[in-house]
Amino acid sequence: MGTFSKLSRVSVKTLRYYDQRGLLQPDTIDPSSGYRYYSAEQLLVVQRIIDLKNRGFTLEEIKSLLAEDVSPAEVKKSLTAKQLELQQFIEEAQSRLKEISSGLERIRDLDDPSPAAPIVIRNVKSQLVASIRDTIPRSHLCLLLDEIKQYVREHQEDDNRSLNVQWHNNDDEEDLIDVEVALPVAKPIPGSDRVNVHFWPELKQAASLVHWCDPYHSSCSALAELATWISSNGYRPSDAKPIREIYLTADQDLYGKLRRAELLIPIEKI
Repeated sequence: MGTFSKLSRVSVKTLRYYDQRGLLQPDTIDPSSGYRYYSAEQLLVVQRIIDLKNRGFTLEEIKSLLAEDVSPAEVKKSLTAKQLELQQFIEEAQSRLKEISSGLERIRDLDDPSPAAPIVIRNVKSQLVASIRDTIPRSHLCLLLDEIKQYVREHQEDDNRSLNVQWHNNDDEEDLIDVEVALPVAKPIPGSDRVNVHFWPELKQAASLVHWCDPYHSSCSALAELATWISSNGYRPSDAKPIREIYLTADQDLYGKLRRAELLIPIEKI
């Protein structure tokens, strides 16, 4: 058996396993010593097993193909089925590869972060959204975000658009938050007792700060930074409009707790 193992370049352990699976049984076994002998012709069988394994066949499939009574029609059927299986595998792998490439493109700034974005004043256009407003513990915000994503997905809308949040109260001392979460939609979809499909109003002037944040943590240094900038530049927050935040990091690109977001505080001149 050792000699045959060297000639076939297949380990003794593997040869024993092939024997157990009924793929390649020894030509003879010495009854006194138990030594296994293989014939020269069986080298071809080993090579056929290796070749079929390299084509992606399982040992059970190989066993059927090595049967003495296997017909050409059965061989053709097995090869065709394996061809389709491998084509599907390649297509799925290519799709995953495309997703990974897209993900690398989207998060390229994580590896080489750019300097902190300056605070600017900008206009935010009105947009059609599906939204849910509720008063919840901050720890439940993720459930609300998931609820709105699932709702738009069920209505054949893209749930990977940027999540929007309006903070109708932002008191860190409060146990509950009055918050509205929204996803932009391309066309009007049906609303429900929970979901309101409407246009979020335009913000004619909003102080904007792009930053990294943990949406589920009550403390946010960006809010204090933006508030200080507003008061230092002759503006004040608009009492009539809530603070808005746009999550720029998509859920599929969120690997830690932090996500990139744009904080928007509507302002008016003092």
